[in-house]
Amino acid sequence: MLVIRLQRVGRKNDPAYRMVVGERRSKPQSNGMEVLGSYHPKTKETILKNDRILHWMSKGAQVSDTAYNMLVSKGVVSGKKRSVVAVGKLKARTVPAPAAPVEEAAS
Repeated sequence: MLVIRLQRVGRKNDPAYRMVVGERRSKPQSNGMEVLGSYHPKTKETILKNDRILHWMSKGAQVSDTAYNMLVSKGVVSGKKRSVVAVGKLKARTVPAPAAPVEEAAS
């Protein structure tokens, strides 16, 4: 199955991302089938190939949540943004707080 996702490139402390299409099971840092755009978070510069993104989506490629939110904000795709939660925060939310011991009343 094909997926459109962000691939981190750039040097340490200076992130840059490529939007690539590739196999879902392949590693995120592996070479994708095609580069569909780029995103530089420090300068907020975004370059997207709208026609190629729509082409791959019509072929059945799924879009990751972060990439989908970027496409919605840039107007390539219409719809609502998806909820994205960091993995560490998700684990903190799912761990229940320890319950206080319940004391039974003696009669």
